[in-house]
Amino acid sequence: MKNNLISIITPSYKSEKFITETIESVLTQYYHNWEMIIVDDFSSDNSNIIIEKYCKQDHRIRLIKLEKNSGPAVARNKAIKEAKGRYIAFLDADDLWYPQKLEKQIQFMSDNNYELTYTNYETMNEDGKNLNNIIKSPSKLNYKQLLKANKIGCLSAIYDTHKIGKVYMPLIKKRQDFGLWLKILKKVDFAYNVNEVLGTYRIMSNSVSSNKIDLLKYNYSLFRNYEKFSRIKSLYYLVWNIYMKVMKK
Repeated sequence: MKNNLISIITPSYKSEKFITETIESVLTQYYHNWEMIIVDDFSSDNSNIIIEKYCKQDHRIRLIKLEKNSGPAVARNKAIKEAKGRYIAFLDADDLWYPQKLEKQIQFMSDNNYELTYTNYETMNEDGKNLNNIIKSPSKLNYKQLLKANKIGCLSAIYDTHKIGKVYMPLIKKRQDFGLWLKILKKVDFAYNVNEVLGTYRIMSNSVSSNKIDLLKYNYSLFRNYEKFSRIKSLYYLVWNIYMKVMKK
């Protein structure tokens, strides 16, 4: 297990406020055989200065700079294309991992021969204050179950390229991660949960995740324009998404 390289995919855009914490959470991983590919989406702040400092300190960290602002899907896909690892893991530039995250999840995948896995995670606000909210996902999910609600946090997901090849995010404005999990679950029967809290998701005040109405709009767009569902079928799953959000409360 220790010999398998993990490629960590991190899009970065004006991330100078948080990127140090994010990189440090990778450097403290018990599992050491990883590469971190950070793709800067044409930032105008000082984030690249911080990232380049880490690149000089640790050869496992790489920075790729896009020549124009292209959005997180393009940034993530560029990193996936450049990735050399068997496993593809996702960590945004403002989120954090627990030190045992990679070790436990890769062991879980190796022991059970799983292609796609995820974990539970906690949340914090923009200032790093713990919100005492644990996001727990089902023990396993298939394609039809995921359509009803995206229960896989991007910071928690890892997939195995040796089993399913490199799979890229759809080039859509929002909900690219949702689209990727759906794409993978057309290839495999289930995604599986490690059933441990192994990361911290930062809720930004201006994020899509903080605006539930916008989130539902993007979900409908994903169903209609990317999954190519009919209007009725798209509305059917949108109603399921709304119901799951209400039930969550």
